[in-house]
Amino acid sequence: MGLQRTRPSSEILSGATADVYFARANSILDREGLDPFVTMEVFCREDAVLCGIGEATNLIGHVLANEPDAIVEAMEDGDLVTPKEVVLRIRARYRAFALYETAMLGMLSQSTGWATAARRCVEAAAPQPVISFGARHVHPDITDVLDYAAIVGGCVGASTPAGARLAGLNPTGTMPHSLVLIFGDTVRAAEAFDRDMPPEVPRIVLVDTFKDEAEEAIRVASALGERLYGIRLDTPSERGRVTADLVTEVRARLDMEGYSHVAIVVSGGLTPDRIRYFKDKGAPVGSFAVGSYISGATPIDFTGDIKEIDGRPIAKRGRIPGMTDSPRLRQLDLAGWRD
Repeated sequence: MGLQRTRPSSEILSGATADVYFARANSILDREGLDPFVTMEVFCREDAVLCGIGEATNLIGHVLANEPDAIVEAMEDGDLVTPKEVVLRIRARYRAFALYETAMLGMLSQSTGWATAARRCVEAAAPQPVISFGARHVHPDITDVLDYAAIVGGCVGASTPAGARLAGLNPTGTMPHSLVLIFGDTVRAAEAFDRDMPPEVPRIVLVDTFKDEAEEAIRVASALGERLYGIRLDTPSERGRVTADLVTEVRARLDMEGYSHVAIVVSGGLTPDRIRYFKDKGAPVGSFAVGSYISGATPIDFTGDIKEIDGRPIAKRGRIPGMTDSPRLRQLDLAGWRD
């Protein structure tokens, strides 16, 4: 998954996004005539779903493509990693890549945090699927990376075209409350959605805007019939949120009216604990849409360590000098990035 070998932004390549001490170190080494061949290893300190490695290796691939002796080894997005397991190893002249350590670690930390949070939701929901709805909680410049990470973590879809495209999927979504409010009636909004959206878009309709959710679900199902794929419950906290009892009632009333084909999507402040609540109560949820729990995940710290200098094992205190045994690393073909 993911777009490969697209050129990183000029801000990243210029070093403007790097911690300034890396630029200062490079300047000092240049003035002192030092540029040793080093081995750097990157790891995190907890169990996690690795993500951002494709983006990080894409950056380092562009940077080192024309370095004849450079060797890059890496794991892959989606790999389950353990504490202190090496996920990336770079062997090259230090000054050729030193300026990009900040960017590489940031790519890994943020995306791995999102992917790992998504996996927690997916595991709680199994076998029901989870969709990423977190784009509204992050800056728009990074929504694609967020949604991609959520899919790496196991989500079956994401709400933004940019994020879904990175994962090779189509975006997933229903309709906003604003559409229902503008039409003034849930059924009228559903009928317009059905008229105007292409047939490949699933007909999933919000039913909590104006009236009782069970009543609205039946009205919409009656209007759209077999074309209705599902209804979404997103009852706000002011009305007590979506409950297991509400889901069970809506399912029963749909079934009684002959609409057993209509799926129920639940959204609104979902976390693994909230998902487990629905599962423990046996609520017949068809799928879960999760937003802020994934988008607000704490980044998972990654560390880059120099482990060899000109073939000599070395490390700072507390670390073992020399390369770590890392059988899951695979060498990248840097020729693919050459001009």
